[in-house]
Amino acid sequence: MPGDAAPAALVDMLQQYRGRARAVVRPGSTAEVAAVVRLLHRHRVPIVPQGGNTGLAGGATPDASGEAVVLSLARLDRIRAIDLDNDTLTLEAGVLLDAAREAAQREGRLFPLSLPSGGSCTVGGNLATNAGGTQVLRFGNTRALTLGIEVVTAEGEVWDGLRGLRKDNAGYDLRDLYIGSEGTLGIITAATLKLFPLPAVLQTAILRVRGIAGVIALLRRARQGFGASLTGFEIMSPTIWQLVATHAPEYRLPFPADEHDDVWHVLIETADEGREAEARDRLAEVIVAAVDDGLVDDAVVAESLAQRQAFWRIREHGLGEAQRRDGWNAKHDVSLPISRIPDFVAETGAALAAAFPGIRLFVHGHAGDGNLHVHVARPLGTGPEYWQTHETAVRALVQRAVAERGGSICAEHGVGQLKAGVLHEYKPALELALMRRIKAALDPHGLLNPGKVLAR
Repeated sequence: MPGDAAPAALVDMLQQYRGRARAVVRPGSTAEVAAVVRLLHRHRVPIVPQGGNTGLAGGATPDASGEAVVLSLARLDRIRAIDLDNDTLTLEAGVLLDAAREAAQREGRLFPLSLPSGGSCTVGGNLATNAGGTQVLRFGNTRALTLGIEVVTAEGEVWDGLRGLRKDNAGYDLRDLYIGSEGTLGIITAATLKLFPLPAVLQTAILRVRGIAGVIALLRRARQGFGASLTGFEIMSPTIWQLVATHAPEYRLPFPADEHDDVWHVLIETADEGREAEARDRLAEVIVAAVDDGLVDDAVVAESLAQRQAFWRIREHGLGEAQRRDGWNAKHDVSLPISRIPDFVAETGAALAAAFPGIRLFVHGHAGDGNLHVHVARPLGTGPEYWQTHETAVRALVQRAVAERGGSICAEHGVGQLKAGVLHEYKPALELALMRRIKAALDPHGLLNPGKVLAR
């Protein structure tokens, strides 16, 4: 829960966690990172790697012991190389995500990872949590976009794995081991990333869809109609649409809001290499067919770049700003088999309402890959102290509902310290044992980001 102010490096973005540290160090190169790690390893000092500090699970925040050193990668911010023949971008971990995208675009290429925090999160942080974003449906998450990485090990050695190869089966895939490990196995200092052609035509629309079952039926139709051209399929529940209308009206919703009407809103985007007229006709065909089938009530198609950007601002900034103004809520980043999303939303909402009268459920996310952001807000008329009594039980209810449907309690934001203490409830014992063996082999003294991912 939010509390007193603390130095920026010692508190997470949501102000859930506060820590203490011996120092915050800001090396300016991989060699300096390695030197710092060697020194701290020699004296057995814990290390907390930190990128843009935009994480939502406390993964970059030190504990309260004050024993750790925070190692900021913010100064490792150089673009090292762009290889247009190989379609790769090699950069350092402190490069901001938006800066990476802009560097690719200047060369006529697309780096498709896209997140609302792109102006402040770093590529290193994206790699550490295997971030997903809004275009996973077509391009995959950060791991799928990465060909090679450079890592400083727990002992301060530098592994140069910056290979721009799309095929390399010479031994174990160390790259995929470090990506998503949240700085607990090694510190990623640079990466070689895949680039793609810039799309010639983008089509963006927001649709009014009847019910969450209708959303999943529309997704099936969109995949059939657009194929690989479908790059975005973002869903917004009636309650969160209403919240934007109430708390963030400057985002100008294209449709009226009524949280009691079971109308979901879906932002669809397609990217094509062909002619604009053909892409527009295909979008119209899919929408008309969905209307005829009773799935869609209405739709608005962006007629300009400004309108397209306005649609995406609702999704990427309006939802978050409305929630911020409404007050702190219990955020859950989960993934489910797409076929189980309707019953999860309906049954979990009913269970929360029965157990916690007046509680409010906001759902949005990347339905195309099964990733939902399930945010639970306290009842109107209650204060922040509500969570002191109910947060643990609320989180347990949502997490059990996910697990019962074959889902994961952690989709793209990382385990951090938020979920480290409950991971044993949702992972098989053998799986956790194997993870601990890997941790012991690569960080035998447990100095790298202690207390994250695997609880001590």
